[in-house]
Parts: sequence; structure tokens; C-alpha cells
Amino acid sequence: MKRLRIVAADSASAILNADFEPLSIVAVASVLVNPPYREPDERLAEPLFVEAKDGHELVVHEAELCRDLLKNVRADVVHLDMSLGAVPLERLSAIQLGDIRVSSRARRHVLKILPRLRKIAGEITREHGIEVLAIGKESVPVRIAELTAGAYSILYASERAVKEDKTLLLGLPSKCQPRIDQSGVYLYSLIAAEHDVRGYAKDVGEVLKKVNISEILNPCARGFRALEIKPKH
Repeated sequence: MKRLRIVAADSASAILNADFEPLSIVAVASVLVNPPYREPDERLAEPLFVEAKDGHELVVHEAELCRDLLKNVRADVVHLDMSLGAVPLERLSAIQLGDIRVSSRARRHVLKILPRLRKIAGEITREHGIEVLAIGKESVPVRIAELTAGAYSILYASERAVKEDKTLLLGLPSKCQPRIDQSGVYLYSLIAAEHDVRGYAKDVGEVLKKVNISEILNPCARGFRALEIKPKH
């Protein structure tokens, strides 16, 4: 049986206002996931802090981050967080998109970014001989990328809280829980049958020593947790 090596990417977490409404998306990560597909073997992450209303365009940057990770790792396929029936992006046309069951709003968003996505997918296929699939949340590696981005978002939000000397409210990805230790942050899935699926971010700058973090449930979004991050004085 072939042991698939999968590169995937996703964006995660949001700075929330006092009404628990998302203001900005915090982090993006690409990961290499090998069997048994429980955590990343390699990762790249970046802070974003882009407006939440522009979140639908982040998949382009996610594809770019997969391309960047593939410069240093080998994989058999790329998974992106687009729920389009796992079609290869390089071969996806506007006509084919019309046959896929998605909302008209989602179709408009995809059509807007499709040329850029096809270009990146084509580069990956030519350079590495692998396909980029629009598989979405059905992919476990995409979930691991989401949890990894979520773990890094805790570090990035902590850095911003310290820099700006103010308390931030960070909304985490759905159905997950952080575990913070001396070296960094683990973000574990709380979904049934995913109890051992997790992302990780190493606290290289030791920013977690500079903040107090308290965990609360998001009262406006069932299944979501939030972190109140306060700088230490």
C-alpha cells in the first residue's frame, strides 16, 4: 500500500471584538503530513492579520505557502481548503465549476481567484509532478494545517498584545483546545475520532512568558473557544 505524503495548508484564528465578531484572520500554515497522519512532520507558518472580510482570498496565499514548503520536502499530493470535490485545480475550468454544487457566492469568489490558483497549481505540477486538489475539510492534513495555523496564531497574537500593550481576544478554530507548555503550543482537535490529531508551534521567542492567557467559550459560536491574552506588567 502506498504511504501518501501530503502537503496541505490552511488559515486559522481571528482577532475578535468585544461582541465576539471576527476582525482579522491571524495566521496561515502549510504542513507536510506523513502516516499515521496525526501531526505535521514539517511546517511553514506566517502571521497574517488580514481583514476577516477578505478571508476567501487567503487560499491563494495558502497555495503559495504549499509551493514554498515543497522546495524543501517531497510529497505525493497537495490538499487545499476548497470544498470542490477534490478536483485537480490545474484542470478546473469555469465551465467545470458550474457543474459543481456550490453557492453562487462561493462560485463568484472561486472564479475571481481561479486564474492565480491554476497558475500556482501548474507550477507545482511541473516542478514536482504532483496534483493540487481542492478537497476542503474532508482532508485530515487540511485539519492539521488548520490546527498548526491556530497554534501559531496564539504566538502571533501574544506578540501583538505585548507590542501594543493591550488585551486581545483570539478566536480559535472550531472544536479544538490548546495545551501550552514551556516549549510552545499544542492545539488538539476535539472532534470525535480526532482526539490524537494536533498542530504545534514552537515558542522560539519565548513570548508566552510575557502574557497571561485565559480560555473561555465563545458564547456566540457553539463549538468555538477563545483566548483572552493579556500582557504581563
